[in-house]
Amino acid sequence: MGLKPDHWIKKMALEHKMIEPFVDSQVRDGVISYGVSSYGYDIRVTDEFKIFTNINSTTVDPKDFDTKSMIDFKGDVCIIPPNSFALARTVEYFKIPRGVLTVCLGKSTYARCGIIVNVTPFEPEWEGYVTLEISNTTPLPAKIYSNEGIAQVLFFEGDEVCEISYADKKGKYQAQKSIVLPKL
Repeated sequence: MGLKPDHWIKKMALEHKMIEPFVDSQVRDGVISYGVSSYGYDIRVTDEFKIFTNINSTTVDPKDFDTKSMIDFKGDVCIIPPNSFALARTVEYFKIPRGVLTVCLGKSTYARCGIIVNVTPFEPEWEGYVTLEISNTTPLPAKIYSNEGIAQVLFFEGDEVCEISYADKKGKYQAQKSIVLPKL
């Protein structure tokens, strides 16, 4: 990055449509912050969730995930049951350039409440809405606020572009438009 990191993110977002919608400053007033930060971008969570339930006493199997274990919910605030999790998606749609890799980490406001956000890296040439896994590690119900910050994406630009991108290998989560459950 020859530019200041926040300027690099703005340039990439505008030239490559890397993040849409793109907020070119940090919004903080009365909300959990989102938008451009010093070295990354704070993403928001939509009002659509899939909340994990154990009413069927199903074994969680990533090779054969029981879709009946998830309850669809839409709202301004999602309550995640104790010691459970929800899947959600970002407000932002990402198009990662071939020479860029990202790492995404949960925001400290949620982490300090025992709420952990897990997201795998966005590989070069991956695009789509990000499916987020939000874990409530506490013995109490936990609130997640829609359309507010949930995690921070950090961008790493390679010295060279990768040999094989996510698009080249026809990745199974390419161009996802909704919350996507595990698949083989």
